[in-house]
Amino acid sequence: MPNIKLPDGKEINFDKPITGLDIAEKISKSLAKQATVISINDELKDLDHLIKNDSKVKIFTSKDAEGLDTIRHDTAHITAMAVQELFPGTQVTIGPVIENGFYYDFARKEPFTEDDLKKIEERMKEIVDRDVPTKREVWPRDKAISHFKKIGEFYKAEIIESIPKDEDVSIYFHGDWHDLCRGPHLSSTGKIGKFFKLNKVSGAYWRGDSNNEMLQRIYGTSWASQKELDDYLERIEEAEKRDHRKLGKEMDLFHFREESPGAVFWHEKGWSLFQKLVNYMRAKQKVAGYKEINTPEILDRSLWEKSGHWDKFGEHMYTSETPDEKVFAIKPMNCPGCVQVFNQGLKSYRDLPLKMSEFGKVHRYEPSGALHGLLRVRAFTQDDAHIFCTEDQITQESLTVTNLILEIYKELGFEKVLLKYSDRPEVRVGDDAVWDKAEDALLKAIKETKLEYSINKGEGAFYGPKIEFVLRDAIGRDWQCGTLQVDLNLPNRLGATFVDKDGTKKVPVMIHRALFGSLERFIGILIEHYAGKLPFWISPLQAVIIPISDEFDDYAKKIFKLVSQSGINCEIDLKNHNLNYKIREHSLSKVPLLLICGKKEVDSDTITIRQLDSKKQETMKTEDFLKNYSSLNKAPL
Repeated sequence: MPNIKLPDGKEINFDKPITGLDIAEKISKSLAKQATVISINDELKDLDHLIKNDSKVKIFTSKDAEGLDTIRHDTAHITAMAVQELFPGTQVTIGPVIENGFYYDFARKEPFTEDDLKKIEERMKEIVDRDVPTKREVWPRDKAISHFKKIGEFYKAEIIESIPKDEDVSIYFHGDWHDLCRGPHLSSTGKIGKFFKLNKVSGAYWRGDSNNEMLQRIYGTSWASQKELDDYLERIEEAEKRDHRKLGKEMDLFHFREESPGAVFWHEKGWSLFQKLVNYMRAKQKVAGYKEINTPEILDRSLWEKSGHWDKFGEHMYTSETPDEKVFAIKPMNCPGCVQVFNQGLKSYRDLPLKMSEFGKVHRYEPSGALHGLLRVRAFTQDDAHIFCTEDQITQESLTVTNLILEIYKELGFEKVLLKYSDRPEVRVGDDAVWDKAEDALLKAIKETKLEYSINKGEGAFYGPKIEFVLRDAIGRDWQCGTLQVDLNLPNRLGATFVDKDGTKKVPVMIHRALFGSLERFIGILIEHYAGKLPFWISPLQAVIIPISDEFDDYAKKIFKLVSQSGINCEIDLKNHNLNYKIREHSLSKVPLLLICGKKEVDSDTITIRQLDSKKQETMKTEDFLKNYSSLNKAPL
């Protein structure tokens, strides 16, 4: 009879087959009430799954990610159940769990409306109140296909036809309503709770293929308590206020056009912000010993074949054939070009580590549906760097890069940084001994930061392990930005060598490193983090001089000249509008300082300063203003 081993090492023996719920009740009544799902030998199962053999078991509640995902999975099912009760003839397709919620795709001629979503939500609550039991059945493949075709669920039948013949066809029943699903699920609809909200409807192609039918996708969120739901909805509302696309328009930073989808049209102020970040990074990298290079944006197909990118990344590359029938590709990444620079001239072990940085423009084809302002584009600039080093230098260089990344994030206002470590995948290149060194080096670097980190087992690149740096913004959202990757493959493929101490030629290790990741994406994150109210030193427009009336235009022009000469980026507003109008206009544009000029200021050689989001005003001698704010206008190097 089964011996059950719990996560704390405790073992419980049973004299007959038992369920997850039996185990939970054995531990405590409260756990049995809170339990949502169980893992048996690291595989998630329903609580009523019968355990006959010795097993390692863990019980999850709604406080665990696994438990919350199960609640969301069930909520997706009752969404589909409610839709089919309210709108007979609607076909259901797929309904997975996603971050913070779920979605379900439907085939229906009439579009869902906002009123429909409200009706669906109300019916979902009724289904929860019914508290109908949830049961799993395993059907023969042919029976399942025949059944779903018979009831008009042709998409489900197509999914079953694509399931490997040796896999179970699992059907979950919530009362009489049923769906094809692997599970696991809660024991009844009443266990879900009513802490859910349907967010929106959008279009989605069947199986993600634009050649297939367009379906309707209903998005929703589901939580374990009303407070969690309310907190999430509040975050969403705040996120909408911070949307960089909205703020980018208000601040006159950039725009997009259909003529070049996924490419940014930078306006003067946006380009100023872009260049400030580049110059800041350039200064940081110079101190850290990087040598800046620049490589061509278009390279011959043969190089991409040698690097391996043509086979593994070809579908995302923009290509062009010249009149002499040569095929070129616009680079999707900078690494092969950097290796070509390294290969010029003989390199010695004394030259290593050699650090090369590049602000390289790259192009990657992304599906149009995936494009999202600055956060997902097709043309972007990477703050790339590649460090060529020996195996023995991996540890120190990884530590140095990690510390530099953390320092930059902190200076830009991101105090909370999470790290994700990914080690060797099953399919990989390189010697295991070198992998051991690389993995140990990255883990050591992570541990020395004393930051929170997670391990993604087997998720490293085929050429080496990696660290991903995740920023947590002002409203608690996580953004993956920087990366550090140890490459045991590309230098060899492209013929990179150095002369070692013993006079033999060896292949260097190549560390790929990006701090911002993409300049465009990082700017989008930065705008949303600060809600457009950027730190003074990187604000694209730092001050606007406003005369109270045209009587004081000459004084305003004098102040404009002095402020500009001090290095502060400013404008003068001589438009024929009243003062309050100008203040509202420039506040909406998130200008940090408004400098007011009137008779009082002219008579005393002063400036009245109004800071963004403050109704208080401060009058200051012109020379004191220039001194104080010039010092604030320096990057924290």
